[in-house]
Amino acid sequence: MTFSFPSPLYPIIDTLNDPCRSHLALAEAILAAGVRFLQLRMKGIPTGRSVEIARDVQAVAERHGARLIINDRPDIAKLVDAAGVHLGQDDIPVAAARRVLGQDKIIGFSTHSFAQAEAAAHEGVADYIGFGPIYPTTSKERPDPVQGLDGLRMVCRHVTLPIVAIGGISAATMPDVLAAGADAVAMIGAIVHAPDVAATVRALLTGPAVR
Repeated sequence: MTFSFPSPLYPIIDTLNDPCRSHLALAEAILAAGVRFLQLRMKGIPTGRSVEIARDVQAVAERHGARLIINDRPDIAKLVDAAGVHLGQDDIPVAAARRVLGQDKIIGFSTHSFAQAEAAAHEGVADYIGFGPIYPTTSKERPDPVQGLDGLRMVCRHVTLPIVAIGGISAATMPDVLAAGADAVAMIGAIVHAPDVAATVRALLTGPAVR
């Protein structure tokens, strides 16, 4: 399967310890704004509850004609019939996830150095890779070393897989990240902490960075 991002914006739904917002409410707002490809991240949530959340969000995604990627858990992705899974360096191996999900599902894989990105491309199993953090980020308890725009440019020059950049990216820095060669930009905090999530996403989808 040949994969390409439908938009330069790749929102990641994560409540980020904010009890006032639910994954489902965030998904509703993001999808209502026009997003058709997004990821659901449920760090630290028990499996049973994660399945419930994923099932609810998948139902909303289907209603909007969008594809949902589940972070870390190919078993949950398969259970709710999501579009695919996004794996980290410490998760189940990409090849094993492919055996669980089959050839028709999307698998993304996080990389945090040129060597990791090159190895993922050489393996030839993932459909796309995440690369970063591009800037300092607060979405992880133990963030990996910042790679910067120079690191991103190197990976984009040498790796043929679609690349989504992640890590501390905002509306202000999105144009620079796309200009460095990224196919898409993943955002968490800049979206989920916005006072008006839907308006923020609409502005990102129609702004100069994506034209």
